[in-house]
Amino acid sequence: MKKSNKKITSKNFDERFDRGEDMGYFVDQKKAQVNKKVQRVNIDFPAEFLMEIDKEAEKIGVARTALIKLWLSEKLEHSLH
Repeated sequence: MKKSNKKITSKNFDERFDRGEDMGYFVDQKKAQVNKKVQRVNIDFPAEFLMEIDKEAEKIGVARTALIKLWLSEKLEHSLH
């Protein structure tokens, strides 16, 4: 399946995925990585900051760490292009 040139937000992607739509059209299989080596990092955040992150994570139904990874990934992708 070819990747779409059309970009969608991660929120829209998640909503469509949750509805059971085939999202393969939006996935670049050449960039997909499986079994990546993982390295744990520890970051200290102010409690108020984490509360705001938790609110956002709850809105879209993901764990705090998943949201932080998503945001970092989006920022890095944006910075690289």
